Amino acid sequence: MGNTIGIVFGFLGGTIFASERGYKVLQHPNPNREYQRLSEAKWFLALRWCEEFPTPAGILNFQGQFSFYNQAALRIGEHNFLPIKHRQEIFNQCLSLSIGTTTNYSIFVESTTSLITLEIMGIEIDPRYGRVAIIRYL
Repeated sequence: MGNTIGIVFGFLGGTIFASERGYKVLQHPNPNREYQRLSEAKWFLALRWCEEFPTPAGILNFQGQFSFYNQAALRIGEHNFLPIKHRQEIFNQCLSLSIGTTTNYSIFVESTTSLITLEIMGIEIDPRYGRVAIIRYL
């Protein structure tokens, strides 16, 4: 059998296509890399999406924990990026959004008397685990 393509679709600015042996991501640095599960290909693109931003960005799960955050978030620290007291409310907002749509959330930082605005997007990477929130500073 040849290298037949079955399904092609976009996800977070990338392209995933199904072949006979699994799923490939066009943006992957290794063009021969195949994922056995669609969720693995989507996870790769979600990580890539977060890494593209020079500002803090990350993936928040239903437990209020970061599954991943980028270098900018690492530099300022996970708790400075998104204080724990705001995480559940942010995740709940993600649940009320249609898949792939965004909303903004603002946090007042008392120590600097400034306002931080976050963009929240709810996506589903793996149906076994439900929705996650992708968050980034605006």
